Amino acid sequence: MGFRTLRQCVETLRGEGEVIEIDYPIDPHLEIAEIQRRLFRAGGPALLFTSALGTQHPILTNLYGTQKRVERLFSDTLERVRRLVELKMDPTAAVQNPLRYWRSPLDALSMIPRHVRGGGVLNRDVPLTSLPGVTGWPGDGGPFITLPAVYSEHPDAPSMKTSNLGMYRVQLRGNCYEENNEVGMHYQIHRGIGVHHAAAIARTEPLKVAIFVGGTPSMAVSAMMPLPEGLSELTFAGALAGHRIPMIRRKGRPSIYADADFVIEGTIAPDLTKPEGPFGDHLGYYSRQHDFPVMRVDHVWQREDAIWPVTVVGRPPQEDTMFGWLVHEITGPIIPTVLPGISSIHAVDAAGVHPLLLAVGSERYLPWKNSSRPAELLTQASAILGQGQLSLAKYLFIANQTDAPDLNARDVQRFFSHLLQRVDWRRDCHFHTETTIDTLDYSGKGLNNGSKLVVAARGQSVRELPNEISGNIRLPEGFSKPFACIPGILSVTGPPIEPQPSLDAANDDVIWHSTKQAHWTQDIQRFTQSIDQQDDLLKWPLIIIADNSAFTAATLENFLWIAFTRSNPAIDVHGVRESIHQKHWGCAGPLVIDARLKPHHAPPVAEDPDVVKKIDSLCRKGGPLAGIIE
Repeated sequence: MGFRTLRQCVETLRGEGEVIEIDYPIDPHLEIAEIQRRLFRAGGPALLFTSALGTQHPILTNLYGTQKRVERLFSDTLERVRRLVELKMDPTAAVQNPLRYWRSPLDALSMIPRHVRGGGVLNRDVPLTSLPGVTGWPGDGGPFITLPAVYSEHPDAPSMKTSNLGMYRVQLRGNCYEENNEVGMHYQIHRGIGVHHAAAIARTEPLKVAIFVGGTPSMAVSAMMPLPEGLSELTFAGALAGHRIPMIRRKGRPSIYADADFVIEGTIAPDLTKPEGPFGDHLGYYSRQHDFPVMRVDHVWQREDAIWPVTVVGRPPQEDTMFGWLVHEITGPIIPTVLPGISSIHAVDAAGVHPLLLAVGSERYLPWKNSSRPAELLTQASAILGQGQLSLAKYLFIANQTDAPDLNARDVQRFFSHLLQRVDWRRDCHFHTETTIDTLDYSGKGLNNGSKLVVAARGQSVRELPNEISGNIRLPEGFSKPFACIPGILSVTGPPIEPQPSLDAANDDVIWHSTKQAHWTQDIQRFTQSIDQQDDLLKWPLIIIADNSAFTAATLENFLWIAFTRSNPAIDVHGVRESIHQKHWGCAGPLVIDARLKPHHAPPVAEDPDVVKKIDSLCRKGGPLAGIIE
């Protein structure tokens, strides 16, 4: 039932043509990442590099790269997990349909981790420097572990019942880490390890941590699942793997996953931080260098047939998009039980996940009252922003199911069309200022510091959405090249803003300059004032000011990435004929989002041209990658 080890998984998929072995000296520094990005775009197979430079360990990439392969990884268990979720929603379903749920009690048993005395991972204790140093982007501060499952237990009551398993960023070397003795531990806000770390600090003792790499694929998936606080990821991993997860328990130390390929064991000191990063992240930019906790390494355990799995993050979509799809497949049906009134919710991958959240709710109260004013939708929006990682959403757009019964938040273009046909910007914009946003989002005023905008719209359509640009448009000086993104959304090139600072600018106060902010906001105010009387522009409900309007409008994905990763609502959302009434902001004309790159933003990631040329040569006829990718 399921794959117990990564080696078993690879051998099975290789027999099915889903894994190809590459016995050619590929450099883990940038080259594997360049290959991975191409593999994912092409829907290609997973590759096992058996002769990677600088390491004796085979490196596996693109394991989760296609929906077909993800479904194959969990073909024995995915439907069983869905049924367990159904029973969580309605326990009486087992009585009503016993044939459908006859084996669910057996599946539930797999959720209980089991204690073992030993395992293959304790085969050898190896130097930290022996681990493959895979680097994804030219500006990265060093090699990172990109598929770690970081395990910790609550210091006040250490046990597997109080454990947390999370996929946090681990920098293997670089910066000022002591070689062979330290790794960087970057975890974002609202992550479970933070609770354990805070408890350890309160006890003035180090936090004991173990990093698992490899093993059953369900461990990596469980480490990144947004599970409710108090629900152990180990239990979910067992259900998805189809077997109880074997954990080696040793006195005075956290448990170790017996089937892992590698385990890095150590402690996080209460008061020790060092610069971590930069790192090309899942928003498509470099997260800058900041001080984060340091893990002192005690042991690096390795099984005999160990494989080092890796992925690459960057501007979406990337391989982690498949994780998002799997999360939706498993948790989608349970959303209405956690968030009453919400029928669908979608963290938009193309916008970097946390910057943009779409939701379909319902106005169930006062059904006799024919109103277009959102009421319960705002209550539901508050509930969404109170849920774990959903609280990091920067833009939340929510619409009413009754207005279009088949509306689904995952149909992004239709959702925007539906909302823009109904929205009243004078009433429907609700700002949250001076609040937390995603740690990796640099559009705000500092680390974890930004704002949110909730847009709730309901009622009948009040406008037709334009799709073509009139020749009568007159733009103010410095603005040019209007392009239609999708119906109702216009992109315009704005005056350029000075370049961003260096990647290692760690002082947020230095990065942020309010005087320069006044300069770029004046640009937008000049724009909104100049178009106030132009009917051909006023008919567009949403206008995006970008550095390159043609690029922004070229695809739906470009619009989503530019508009919502390069703007901070409280600063960058403007409007034509804007006003404030009883501290509520609104505008009578189009909403205007300034999505130009600002001086405090992190720079976008970009490939190394020389590496691109080399991989091009390896893909040509006769090369080791010929016929696999282009």
